[in-house]
Amino acid sequence: MTLHGLKALCVALLLCLSTAASAHRFHFGMTDISYNERTGSTEIVHTYTAHDIEALLLNLYQRQFDLSDPEDQDVLRKYVERQFWIAGQDATRLPAKWIGMMVDANSVVIYQEIEDTPLTRAATIRQGVLIDFLPEQVNTVNLNTGGAVRSLTFNRQALEQPAR
Repeated sequence: MTLHGLKALCVALLLCLSTAASAHRFHFGMTDISYNERTGSTEIVHTYTAHDIEALLLNLYQRQFDLSDPEDQDVLRKYVERQFWIAGQDATRLPAKWIGMMVDANSVVIYQEIEDTPLTRAATIRQGVLIDFLPEQVNTVNLNTGGAVRSLTFNRQALEQPAR
């Protein structure tokens, strides 16, 4: 191998290493759930890393998604509704209405609402978004009840937890 070839190989290896080092290592999601006294509804806000959502959708459907497209948003909505839900005392899922989402280069923020339902009706929460795809994914759910915030941590070993 020539000196020029050896230099080119070293540069290529350094580029590969720097690319691997720049990929994020922590996979997490944050969900804030609170009761809005003014509307009488429970509000849900999910925040995920945009790169993780894009990788999930590419893996599931083998194509790139444009989350500004309503049809592509609908695919993500159906996935989230399968992976995240809140059930009442009778184990029936409370009807979470999809409000919409905001997407930027770093994050995907999803808004849901359970109309005319106080947070106190929640008995069980399931938060499995991205956990089925990324083994190291950890989702935190913050429950804000009357100003007191309690956090729950969800992972592969704990997909469902009591809301109280």
